[in-house]
Amino acid sequence: MILALDVGNSQIFGGVFQNRELTMRFRKPSRSPTSSDELGLFLRGVLRENGADPGSVEQIALCSVVPEIIYSLRSCCRKYFRLDPFILQAGVKTGLKIRYRNPLEVGPDRIANAIAATHLYPGCNLIVIDFGTATTLDVVRAGREYLGGIILPGLRISMEALEKNTARLPNVEIVPSTELVGRSTVECIQSGLYFGNRAAVAGLTREIRDRAFQGQPSLVIATGGFSRLFEREKLFDVLLPDLVLVGLERALSLNPGGSAPWQAPETEVAP
Repeated sequence: MILALDVGNSQIFGGVFQNRELTMRFRKPSRSPTSSDELGLFLRGVLRENGADPGSVEQIALCSVVPEIIYSLRSCCRKYFRLDPFILQAGVKTGLKIRYRNPLEVGPDRIANAIAATHLYPGCNLIVIDFGTATTLDVVRAGREYLGGIILPGLRISMEALEKNTARLPNVEIVPSTELVGRSTVECIQSGLYFGNRAAVAGLTREIRDRAFQGQPSLVIATGGFSRLFEREKLFDVLLPDLVLVGLERALSLNPGGSAPWQAPETEVAP
């Protein structure tokens, strides 16, 4: 049994793979600092509540865009699962040709998405849109060539920026808007968030196809917490909410021994 964890700025998204099949998923708000004990008790508890034995976890794969939580995550895995986790980071095998000027700058969640996308759709030009805390568009040329991408403020960040930097604009629920022209302040904000992001993503996708792929066919994949908001809009060809977890499982398979049993070092006894 493999435990996969994607630690984002807003949430920890996790899942369990058995025989390469994703059999359960869970989410937890992420915040820093988080102790190894808090993480360990949560993970063991959520596994039990979903009918899985924590003692059956044989490997752990994780990625994090929050660097300060990695120490707690590693300590949690060692203490509560007796495993050293595989951490998707610079230097591990990804199966990708990364064309970023500085590969160390690429978010590991973006790399995990690209690994999964190229595994599921080999030989395709790919645009991966992740609707999360940030909205990211990642561009992968056929041949597993990761070219780079685009980063925009996500829906929640945009909404919070309006609320914090204006005197009278309220916090609103993020929903799929049906009317372009709002007839109340709340409706106007909701329309701006929804249709503004829809227009941005649609326009950028066209630009990527023209500039990066020179008009060649490409497949657009959507993932992330807000992706279902745009399911009706024909912005993408396929919706894969679990893409990052699939990428972590695949990355682990590319790095045999990346997650292995851990034993606490023996304490020296003074003579």
